[in-house]
Amino acid sequence: MRVEDCFYFGKIVRKHSYKGEVVINLEPDFSEIITELESVWLLTNNQLVPFFIEKLTFYKNYMYRIQFEGLYSEAEADKIIGSLVYLSNAYLPKSDGDDFYTHEILGFTVVDVTFGTVGKVMFVNDRTPQTLLEVDNGTKMVFIPAHEAFIRKIDKKKRIITVETPEGLLDL
Repeated sequence: MRVEDCFYFGKIVRKHSYKGEVVINLEPDFSEIITELESVWLLTNNQLVPFFIEKLTFYKNYMYRIQFEGLYSEAEADKIIGSLVYLSNAYLPKSDGDDFYTHEILGFTVVDVTFGTVGKVMFVNDRTPQTLLEVDNGTKMVFIPAHEAFIRKIDKKKRIITVETPEGLLDL
């Protein structure tokens, strides 16, 4: 499995018991999927490795306790703390219209209605108070809020995001 064929699902944040159980913090948009899963992929040494779920228990908010098959000690659990968790894109419901998943728009060209081509989307940062498109314009990174006030159209076939930004935003 390749990272490009997957989406970020959550992160192993800590141990829960001395028997190898860990706590996973899930992305809110996809938290309902976890009860259907038999396995997840953990990013370990820049490779995705499958981990099979033996036991799953709701913990709180978007967190679950997981016992993985073959992982039964604190020392084994320590090795995966901090690991990023991925799922195959096959688990994603289809998006339509201007709705999108972040992995879908990576590499899209951003065009401003006033200023023309801005650059290519390199990353979607949803860890900030406002989700930002990080766009490489060839000389620097430009940060555009991924908000309906700025995004006018997303053409998935042509891989173009049309935006309308206020004067000065692209110069920051």
